Amino acid sequence: MCAQRWRQYWLRKNDDEIAAARTPAHRGGEISAHTTRYLLMTKILVLHGPNLNLLGTRERSIYGHVTLETIDQELIAAVGADNEVRTVQSNHEGILIDEIHSARSWADGLLMNPGAFTHYSYAIRDAVAGVALPTVEIHLSNVHGRDEFRHRSVIAPVCVGQISGFGWRSYLLGLQGLLAYISENRTG
Repeated sequence: MCAQRWRQYWLRKNDDEIAAARTPAHRGGEISAHTTRYLLMTKILVLHGPNLNLLGTRERSIYGHVTLETIDQELIAAVGADNEVRTVQSNHEGILIDEIHSARSWADGLLMNPGAFTHYSYAIRDAVAGVALPTVEIHLSNVHGRDEFRHRSVIAPVCVGQISGFGWRSYLLGLQGLLAYISENRTG
């Protein structure tokens, strides 16, 4: 976790240089080695939807015993030092939409467990479509083996893929697929 705190400190300290390096007007200016390394990283926003803050205590027979904090730690460890993962959990649709919009300026992709918003949030669906970042929708449980209303996702059609049914490992599988997709489709 120390490396993650250092990365967050470094990002705050170097925001202006990073923003300048990303603009088309930045021609031949000096960019530090740290900024160059950051710009080459693959950056993923992980969004956890409603009630996922209760993981580890909520309906363990369906969602398992692993907490959201543990999942976040596993994701950060899985990407290593060459990539970045930022995680956000919210029970509020608008906050998730704001995070998706914000990701447009810094992220290379989205890994999202929209929770119950999966089935009816056209607003989140439109936000994902609007930012045009490759997105993988993930679910802990096998949504197709549960209640019929859970079988339909309004978000999946604007995603590059959907993974469900592998418990907390759905996150790792989704991350692996998303990183591969971004790497294979990277231009420049």
